[in-house]
Amino acid sequence: MNEPKSSRYHRLRRRAGALSTAASAAALLLLLWWRPDLPVWLYALLLVVVNELAVLPAAFYRGFLLERQYDLSAEPLAGWARDHAKAFALTAMLAVAGAAGLYALIRWQPERWWLPAAVAATALTVLLARLAPVVLLPLFYRFTPLDRPALAERLVTLSERAGVPVLGAYEWGLAGKTRRANAALAGAGATRRILLSDTLLAGYTDDEIEVILAHELAHHVHRDIPKALAVELVLLLAAFYAAAAALDALWRPLGLEGPADPRGMPILLLAGGAVLLAATPLLNAFSRANERRADRFALALTGRAEPFISAMKRLGSQNLAEENPSRLAVWLFHSHPPIEERIAAARDYR
Repeated sequence: MNEPKSSRYHRLRRRAGALSTAASAAALLLLLWWRPDLPVWLYALLLVVVNELAVLPAAFYRGFLLERQYDLSAEPLAGWARDHAKAFALTAMLAVAGAAGLYALIRWQPERWWLPAAVAATALTVLLARLAPVVLLPLFYRFTPLDRPALAERLVTLSERAGVPVLGAYEWGLAGKTRRANAALAGAGATRRILLSDTLLAGYTDDEIEVILAHELAHHVHRDIPKALAVELVLLLAAFYAAAAALDALWRPLGLEGPADPRGMPILLLAGGAVLLAATPLLNAFSRANERRADRFALALTGRAEPFISAMKRLGSQNLAEENPSRLAVWLFHSHPPIEERIAAARDYR
């Protein structure tokens, strides 16, 4: 039996992701063996550079070669490299600042540093979510006010009906990077805005776009984002606690000067990362439940079952969604229900 194109694509993506995770773990183990004696900020920068060198081949294959091979992107190599360099620079800055703050907490509270560290990491996530549409996303994408007044008014009115005020509607320039279509409700409070990709605007009807946005509005109506942050805080508490326990058990056998020795940083990342990786299936199940509820809300708010079904079919084809994934694949990798399940639910609603 021939493997469907979408299944083959996702299998290769997951294989590249697994290789990237293994390469990252190998890089951290290398630094545990090498253990250069450096200040916290310089050690954090070294760690980011070594990790980048380890994962770059898999990242290049997954983010560039595979996308072009499956006609999901026509982005030139220079564009991909430029965006990758920007992402690396942001990662390095956050890593250096985060490591400095983390080790200040370890020196201040050697026994319980993991508790304020988890709270601080969650607070940083909230801040970045608010800043994303005005600071982070414009580094990678072009945004312009939506130049379709009737559609913009229709979507802003829809958001008001849902009780989710927005700053406005914007066109999101994706076509130069990917052929995928997407929509989002980015930001929070005064920075919340509707984002519609140019790839979506080019091929979908206004009815389809309206029901897609209604789904995004549902996440704000149901406060899925604060709930996700609460779940993230619990997971970060577990991850930081595991990291603290591993560091406490290993710093002496490894010949470190103490828990605040920067050379123990790989221990923190390996232990904490293992907890977060193990929790991924549970996070996916939580996300899928939210997505099903958001679909039901979108259908109830708009009453547009047929446009929802046609939009899901188009999105599935255009974005190369995995066809009929196994239950194990859904449990391990899918943050959204399979397209077939979402379409069947919409038909039942109709």
